[in-house]
Formats: sequence, C-alpha cells, structure tokens
Amino acid sequence: MARKLDQILVVDVEATCWPGAPPDDQESEIIEIGLCVLEVASGERLDRRSILVKPERSKISEFCTQLTSLTPKQVKKHGVSFERACAILETEYLSKKRVWASYGDYDRTLFERQCKARDVHYPFSSGHINVKNLFGIMHALPYEVGMARAMQMCGFDLEGHHHRGVDDAWNIAMLLSKLILNRPVTA
Repeated sequence: MARKLDQILVVDVEATCWPGAPPDDQESEIIEIGLCVLEVASGERLDRRSILVKPERSKISEFCTQLTSLTPKQVKKHGVSFERACAILETEYLSKKRVWASYGDYDRTLFERQCKARDVHYPFSSGHINVKNLFGIMHALPYEVGMARAMQMCGFDLEGHHHRGVDDAWNIAMLLSKLILNRPVTA
C-alpha cells in the first residue's frame, strides 16, 4: 500500500508511572495518546487531539498525576478503551496509511508491546520517524537530547504542560517542522 505523504501524524503517549518500579500487580500502560497532524508542504500544525485511554492493568498513581496532570477521575470519565483509541487513529487519522513520528522509540515500543499484550491490531504504518534521532543527526550532536532541550536549542518555548501527550505532540511537531523545512513553523 502506498503511503500518503501529505501529513505526518506526530504522536506522544503518556503512561501510568511510579517514582520507581511499578507495583507487583501493575504495569505501565498508555493513558493518553497526544496527536498533532503536521502538514508536510507548509509545516503547519493542523490539528491537535488528546485521546484518553482507560488503564486496564494499572492505576494512575499520585506521582503520575503530578507528572502528567492526568487524574484517575478525568481518565475514567473521558477515556476510551485502548482498542477504541487504536480504531480512532486508524479511521479518523488514517494512521495505517501515513508516516508517523514520535520523540524517541518509547512511544513506538510501548504501542507495540501493548497491542501484543491486548491482542489489538497495531494502528500505525511501518513508516516511523524518530524525531529524537533526526534532531541529533541534523544538529551534528554527539548524543541525543530530550525534547525540552531540543526546543530550547531552537529558541522555542514549550507550549502547554510538559509530559501531557497532547502538548508534547504539539511541541514535537514544531521541532519536526523545523527539521523537514529548515525554517520556523507558523503558529
């Protein structure tokens, strides 16, 4: 199947987390899929969305709420199942037909692992851009840097709440736009 190259789906996930290892009866799982649609030709960020996902095998810890701002009540009220979230990506964003990007490999590997564990169809194409690698290469860095540091290096302010998927996806899309167009992105 030929990929559509008009847009890149920039994804950032937030997952249940703890200050150390997860409790014995829990595992890290996706609780938010942040998405920003980036138009390739113009470098414009077209759309942003937060898809909250109800955890099945863990609880949102106080530490996780402090980091992400996501509360158990908020996710329970507005969240959908992981399977439904994957279906939204495929039907509303054509995620199987488009290139997608994330900052590092964490998001990709977590999706792969969770899809396999839940027997849910993987919602993305094999066309993945690791923006963290690309940023390091394009700036001839000796090592990869975090997203907040990359934003700082480009003179961009972080928009929104760092470690909130929808806001991080928006910021990552700004970085990717600069990398692919080599010019500042429009707001």
